[in-house]
Amino acid sequence: MAGQRIGYIRVSSLDQNTQRQLEGIELDRIFTDKASGKDIKRPQLEELLRFLRDGDTLVVHSMDRLARNLDDLRSLVQRLTKKGVRIEFLKEHLVFTGEDSPMAHLMLSVMGAFAEFERALIGERQREGITLAKARGAYRGRRKALSPEKAAELRTRAGAGEQKTGLAREFGISRETLYQYLKAEG
Repeated sequence: MAGQRIGYIRVSSLDQNTQRQLEGIELDRIFTDKASGKDIKRPQLEELLRFLRDGDTLVVHSMDRLARNLDDLRSLVQRLTKKGVRIEFLKEHLVFTGEDSPMAHLMLSVMGAFAEFERALIGERQREGITLAKARGAYRGRRKALSPEKAAELRTRAGAGEQKTGLAREFGISRETLYQYLKAEG
């Protein structure tokens, strides 16, 4: 029995266009993430990994759409091919089945290393830009998640013993952010 052809699309930000990545490719289903490729903790990727079955083919525009980290890329390819999933990377014209040649493994490593390198360069350019903007007085940093009034309310309620998980949910912030507000109390 032939499996399904499943597409995976990833863009880094909400306003980026997802259409071009697998346009014109016949697929049974597509999973789309609008998230950074810095790690594999992405909701649709996790759903995709649960969905894929032996005999399915995963179609991805390019390796860097699946992972920007070489270790993550290798791990995902190995995990999926062991499961019996065929992986096609369109841009690189590479296919992985689990019975791949040493040359295919080399190409995976080289192309994955370039994706990781590119991500590091993007981060470096971003940090340089922030440093220059700070020097000009043009960088104000990220906008605070809570107004001073809301932050004061959060501290009061947490100090009164309300459950932090519930407070974080109500205020629309992560628990980590909640703890940063509580730590900044003084």
